[in-house]
Amino acid sequence: MRNNRLVLGWVFAFSLLLLVGCQSKSQVVSGESDIKNLLTDFFSAMKSKNLRVLQGSFHADAIMNTTLDAGDFATLGNTNVADFISRVETSPSVLDEEILSMAILIDGNMAHAWTPYRFYVDGNFSHCGVNSFQLIRTEMGWKIVHIIDTRNKEGCD
Repeated sequence: MRNNRLVLGWVFAFSLLLLVGCQSKSQVVSGESDIKNLLTDFFSAMKSKNLRVLQGSFHADAIMNTTLDAGDFATLGNTNVADFISRVETSPSVLDEEILSMAILIDGNMAHAWTPYRFYVDGNFSHCGVNSFQLIRTEMGWKIVHIIDTRNKEGCD
């Protein structure tokens, strides 16, 4: 009888571990899917000038940077989210950022997305580079807290 309880205890513990492991895997997959959707919607909103979706993609304290090529090193350019959204809104051009791939890493409620891109203005190639997104999961879902990018005119093939 004692051995049966011990066996049942081990079976219960093993089943619980399997259940927790499966839930963790599905949460990561769900997190990746949610982040991909957020970023896909973000770039679509930029192209269509959907300011509500653009603004809703960012955390209230988000920051934006770009690397500025200074020869053998880079300097850091800063843009605040409100200025970025204003530039998108007032641009007479169609701004289309084609995402070439998306690599996402998640640790709990924090994520990183690496998105190589090509940028077009009114259908004409402008530049290429990589976006590096930092995101956190909030009560309202995943939000962008930091973007930094590179911008290149060469090596974009």
